[in-house]
Amino acid sequence: MQSISPFHVAIPVHNLSECRTFYRDVLGCEEGRSADHWVDFNLFGHQLVIHYKPKNEEVLHANPVDGKQVPVPHYGVVLPWDTFEEFARNLREKGVQFIIEPYIRFQGQVGEQATMFFLDPAGNALEFKAFKDMSQLFAK
Repeated sequence: MQSISPFHVAIPVHNLSECRTFYRDVLGCEEGRSADHWVDFNLFGHQLVIHYKPKNEEVLHANPVDGKQVPVPHYGVVLPWDTFEEFARNLREKGVQFIIEPYIRFQGQVGEQATMFFLDPAGNALEFKAFKDMSQLFAK
């Protein structure tokens, strides 16, 4: 199935105000509708909604991928290569602490991609990636 339609994702946050500021001011997402317990954002053309949920003490899990510990669960967006590079540069300038610094994963192999991971203020793991050759997105 091929689709270029925007997706929708809703994530829990225990600190709505802090996360609202992070998604708007750090990630540069345009804010949309909101209510007392949720806010939606335009995340590179996709609808991201942060919903208040009381904090839990769940520990972030990780699985090994390409020699790195990839946090599970995580979400994010596949960006155009130039947008990824500019976004990574902007995040570094804003002092974002990376779980996995921006780098090229699977270099010289099928599925070669740029990727980076970091947490929002509620501890949700985000991954942003890019492919120079978008036909490699689902290549085996």
